[in-house]
Amino acid sequence: MTAPVFVVDRLDPAPGDRRYVLDGPEGRHAVSVKRLRAGEDVVLTDGAGRWAEGEVEAAEGRDRLVVRLGDVEEEPEESPRLTVVQALPKGDRGELAVETMTEVGVDAVVPWAASRCITQWRGERGLKALGKWRATAREAGKQSRRVRFPEVADAATSKQVASLLAEADFAAVLHESGTEALATAELPASGDIVLVVGPEGGVSPEELELFARAGAKPYRLGRSVLRTSTAGTAAAALLLGRTGRWS
Repeated sequence: MTAPVFVVDRLDPAPGDRRYVLDGPEGRHAVSVKRLRAGEDVVLTDGAGRWAEGEVEAAEGRDRLVVRLGDVEEEPEESPRLTVVQALPKGDRGELAVETMTEVGVDAVVPWAASRCITQWRGERGLKALGKWRATAREAGKQSRRVRFPEVADAATSKQVASLLAEADFAAVLHESGTEALATAELPASGDIVLVVGPEGGVSPEELELFARAGAKPYRLGRSVLRTSTAGTAAAALLLGRTGRWS
């Protein structure tokens, strides 16, 4: 089993200084929940690609873990980069979508306030919901042993999504009207792939037209119609396998 991952604000030890004290909420989780002890392995990361393996020297109290670090390494960004534009689902299904997309390896998630979304993020409620998505990506990144967590952007309008699609090397909208299967689409070997997942009510004709003008074609995923909270994960797994990132 791989070593558990813990997140630190910075991973930049002084030359020759191999001891690191993990405290605060992460230290408490390591000591009181994971019950790590001397001699066990851990991985510390800033969640942005910098990471180091370490060995526990001691557990102190309930929230301090003393770790002897190895060399700090930098994990390069994946290529092609995969961004999923996720329409806002009802309830906590958005967090489920972020969690599972993080686990499979998505690089970025863009919350999308589609016209047919029942849920709308406004004011404090919207900020709170966005915070939950970002916290979910962080926790799922740790759980899946990632050292570069997915970015969760601010909520985007349809026009902002269209701008993102126009800059992509491959842009697709999951939609049952698609005549081409995502499984046979020609994909780039590098660059940016952007995938749009619509709401439960579907992508509106006006949005499909807007995205088509930006270069995004509709593609079908399979014979069945998946829920918005699972479609992105299924499509991401397909694309990651086809691009060789899962090889």
